[in-house]
Amino acid sequence: MNAPTFFDGRVVGHTRTPPPVVLAGDVATIDCRGTYYTYVNDAVRQAFADGAHTVRLDNINGQRYIGTGLSGEGRRIEVHGTPGQALGMFMDGPTIEVFGNAQDGVGNTMNGGRIVVHGSAGDVLGYGMRCGRIYIGGDVGYRVGIHMKAYKDLRPVLVCGGKARDFFGEYMAGGLLVLLGMHSRLPGPVVGGHLATGMHGGEIYVRGEVEPWRHGKDVTAFPATDAEMEGLSGVLADYCAALAKDLDEVLAVPFVRVRPASLRPYSELYTSL
Repeated sequence: MNAPTFFDGRVVGHTRTPPPVVLAGDVATIDCRGTYYTYVNDAVRQAFADGAHTVRLDNINGQRYIGTGLSGEGRRIEVHGTPGQALGMFMDGPTIEVFGNAQDGVGNTMNGGRIVVHGSAGDVLGYGMRCGRIYIGGDVGYRVGIHMKAYKDLRPVLVCGGKARDFFGEYMAGGLLVLLGMHSRLPGPVVGGHLATGMHGGEIYVRGEVEPWRHGKDVTAFPATDAEMEGLSGVLADYCAALAKDLDEVLAVPFVRVRPASLRPYSELYTSL
């Protein structure tokens, strides 16, 4: 498939040649400027196979699927630039740190590991996420945390430092979802409408106020208790350490806890036999 072109014949998009890789000890540096995403991802896997523990990706600009399906604790990817869709999809163990913004689908069906984004991120973060942690420094888009789930000691955690759009925590079945609403570039309230629609498991904490009309009757929202905040404090401390945030500032505003009113929110919509 050819790269798209302008009417005057200029080619746009990424080149289809392998990027240069520089290996120094256990750190591999890859210059990804103008490189098609498949070559970037092949180079990352090869760098780890060659013994690298850390892979630094420079000049990232929209390359997608970075870290997809990678496993193995102790592996680390540093992303300098803006990665494309599905960063860390199906990942199980490694750490990805983005020194910039990220696009949609961060941590899609993530099984384990850690993703830290110092900037903002797009829609459907943590879709179907099953374990691991995702920390976002800034704002996030729509349908963040949709279908998050937990099983026994596997509990996903997603903390967003800014504001969120609609359908935050939609159909959530397990895990922990936190929204801080701090230092945001978005106008309006901390969270959009349809908060936790269809939620039937897990916990959502929102720093600040949540107007009752923003969520349906299938969930409840009450001020977080001291005991609940004590349980949350460890996650918030870890988040602040990862993103150089002030924990005292985070805790200076009360939190609201959102949880399902029923484990079967749609039971009345179906006929029982």
